[in-house]
Amino acid sequence: MEPDQDPDTDDLPLRANTNHILVRHYVLDLTVHFDRKVIGGNVVLFLEPCSGSGTTAEDHAGAKEGAFQCRPRDVDEQEVSTKGLGETPTGAKKSFSARGRDTPEVRALPGSGSAHTAAESGSSPLSHSWETNSGGEFTLLLDCCDLDVSKVEEVDVTSVSATASLLPHVAPRRSAVPSANPKAAFIQNLISVPSSRWRRQHQLFSLCSRAIGARDGGSLHFHRDRWSLQVRKKGVVSPLDFPRVLRICYETRPTGGSVRWTRDQDNRVCVYTAGSPINNRALFPCQEPPVAMSTWQAAVRAPRECVVLMSGEETTVPVEDGGTRSLIWHYYVTMPMPASTFTLAVGNWHQVTAESPPTLEQGLRDQADCSNVAKLGAGPGELGEADLMSGLGSSISVVKGSPFKTGSRDQTTSSDSAFSYSSFGDERLSLTDQSGTVDDGMPCSHGDYPCRFTERAARTQRVIPHRVFGPVCLLQKAQMAVLDLLPRCLAAAYHVLGVHPFPRLDVLIVPAGFCSLGMASPHIIFLSQSVLCAGTIGPGEEGPSLCGSRICHEIAHSWFGLVIGARDWTEEWISEGFATYLEDIIWAQAKQLSSQRTADEFDLKALLRWRRLSDELQNSEEQLQILRPHLEHTGQVGESGSSTIKHALNPDKTFMQVHYLKGYFLLRFLASQVGEKSFVNFIRVFVEKYHGQLILSQEFLQMLLVTFPNMERKGLTLGAIYADWLDRPGIPKWLYERNAVWSEARLVEEVKAEVGKWILLSQSPQGKGRKRKRTEPVVNYKEVTSEQLVMLLELLLEEEELSAATLEALQRTYALQNQDAEVKHRWCELVVKHAYTRAYGDVEHFLVHNQAMGVYLYGELMVQEDPEQQALARRCLSLVQEEIDHSARKVVEEMVL
Repeated sequence: MEPDQDPDTDDLPLRANTNHILVRHYVLDLTVHFDRKVIGGNVVLFLEPCSGSGTTAEDHAGAKEGAFQCRPRDVDEQEVSTKGLGETPTGAKKSFSARGRDTPEVRALPGSGSAHTAAESGSSPLSHSWETNSGGEFTLLLDCCDLDVSKVEEVDVTSVSATASLLPHVAPRRSAVPSANPKAAFIQNLISVPSSRWRRQHQLFSLCSRAIGARDGGSLHFHRDRWSLQVRKKGVVSPLDFPRVLRICYETRPTGGSVRWTRDQDNRVCVYTAGSPINNRALFPCQEPPVAMSTWQAAVRAPRECVVLMSGEETTVPVEDGGTRSLIWHYYVTMPMPASTFTLAVGNWHQVTAESPPTLEQGLRDQADCSNVAKLGAGPGELGEADLMSGLGSSISVVKGSPFKTGSRDQTTSSDSAFSYSSFGDERLSLTDQSGTVDDGMPCSHGDYPCRFTERAARTQRVIPHRVFGPVCLLQKAQMAVLDLLPRCLAAAYHVLGVHPFPRLDVLIVPAGFCSLGMASPHIIFLSQSVLCAGTIGPGEEGPSLCGSRICHEIAHSWFGLVIGARDWTEEWISEGFATYLEDIIWAQAKQLSSQRTADEFDLKALLRWRRLSDELQNSEEQLQILRPHLEHTGQVGESGSSTIKHALNPDKTFMQVHYLKGYFLLRFLASQVGEKSFVNFIRVFVEKYHGQLILSQEFLQMLLVTFPNMERKGLTLGAIYADWLDRPGIPKWLYERNAVWSEARLVEEVKAEVGKWILLSQSPQGKGRKRKRTEPVVNYKEVTSEQLVMLLELLLEEEELSAATLEALQRTYALQNQDAEVKHRWCELVVKHAYTRAYGDVEHFLVHNQAMGVYLYGELMVQEDPEQQALARRCLSLVQEEIDHSARKVVEEMVL
């Protein structure tokens, strides 16, 4: 076992020993406690030992090309035999009911665990004792922090394995290790069930998760240090003999790094998963390395006035939790994904509809009575035989047509009504669409799961079912910005990239303290309120640009970041660079721009990004500028499978965009070598080949060079691309050359002409406000798009002096207080630079309502050494300090305090 990582460095350790044993499936049974701001319950892990310590990452990430024939998901819709499936052991009802809080074994109170949970550091005496007294026993290592673990036990699946006759005989997967132990053999057979029988498989996973603990469970010991949970069984020295099913009882902590407790914009308490940098290890013990691909199912209890949104393939109807005031929400996934992609949000969310949104008072009044929910026939929190036979028990409850009240009025979660489909009238997208070209029966290159890329219906589904949620006070903005744009963006993404990897999509407007403009996860997108302002629609614009482009960026992550992921998380550019590049193409398609207009907008955006990247690289450490920081060691792990993510905990990295921007420019460079259209077509072919798998940079680049051999003939080799773009800090030569071209683009020249007018005004007597009688200056200002306005303000920021009268005219001419957050940000920078005190209110409003974008604006307020500006910075920090993201607060406090 590798030594403990130093938690004081800025590298994040991945401790899980994935080369020894893998979690193939998680079953979570959780309760959200708003009174204590914790989430408690248990997680059941279904384990599979690897064939040897030399198992490679490729074995984990998915089978090689042609190893599996992928099956459509709709094969197994027939009824499942009821024989034996409902025979849940009586003991399970007493000790581990689905409620997860009736007995001390399930409820994990802080400090209530065994002595082995006390150690928080590898340097403690207890930790040293654990390390030195292993007796050669095998240790399961899980990534874990900020969790109070009370119990870890082996689950006795004997009673469930008695139903093994229900399982079809399947050949073990390639990495499987045969076992003479009947229980281990049963779990191996269960894990290996073909995707055509996934419903039956999930039923048995659910039954196993509710089984009683093994009689000799006392021989299972555990220990938790700063970054991991470690589990041993007395006398077991090999992963082959380690228990195949474990139950871990635990609680999160109110300040845990994976879970964010805060208040929404209606001032109601809510909780959501924060994503990186530590991902989900403070939500449940898991295997964090991306190679640990797994499926999961979850039951989440929450107060009945709340809505639970989660990564899940089907929408859900909440069911009653016995006589309590809670409801149970069930979700599941069948596509193996890294545990980091699991996403949860619980709050008083309301669904955005095409109708007039409710007032806050009406929404809160209606939400006080959410009694119209599905009923369970079994006892509190238990699954009855009939429920298990209906598919996945209450996880489905066959949702079609079932009413669910959440907020303003009755809503349904059926695919026919609660979900929106194509709500726009422009059918040009379908006339030009070339999707659905995958041949029937085409084998996928990934492991066996119900893959949408082989479904006939999915190949013609331009717009997947989608919903939008948010607090009451933002429903109208969300309706105008998100709900209207979403179907257009989904259809455009389908046109560009083909089959939507996921069958549905929820979008949630998250609280103001969210740390970025958006975050994509399977089946759900978090959007910041900063993207909602529609602003003033400029000439040639067919929707709010910031909101539309951000939606397209997050949708693009469904293909790059989710269904295709980076095998080494330090290669973030594979996710963010592709999403940034594709957002422009998808957004242009959604707006149905002409080829010339598309090219003009691409050049303008490229110049804006160049300026941002250039500024960032001048003000950051060189080691943070490298897209492949592990260089030739990228993708390599330790003997056990452990590794580190370089600089993941560095707070400065959180706000850097080098992986977005430098990755974007690399893709633009490659597109320039083969032609934009050919390059986008190649990306689509790449998706068809690599979906459902993890990749390194080399897989994409090598396939590109093979597809376009002329690139290598021109000297563009894999090594040259690494050297110029991925393995070095700074800016490649090509970018400097292209910057000169972009600076003379048509839309940029229009902006320069407008900037000249404002500079002349500022230098005139009228602009300087010297005339006794103030009159409106007679200047013919040209209308500009929102991106042009951003460029205009950036160029004005380069001027040493702008008068107050000029700034006042600028604000009035472009109605800057009504523009999107990108424009407002530049306006606030102008206000601060020129100490325009009459607009300090705009700066305060921006810092309070656009917290993800305003971090470095605090620094500009402080560096001016203006007492009034410094007081403004401190006042704004005091207003948001309870809700601002932890990483952002740390950076801001260093600047302000």
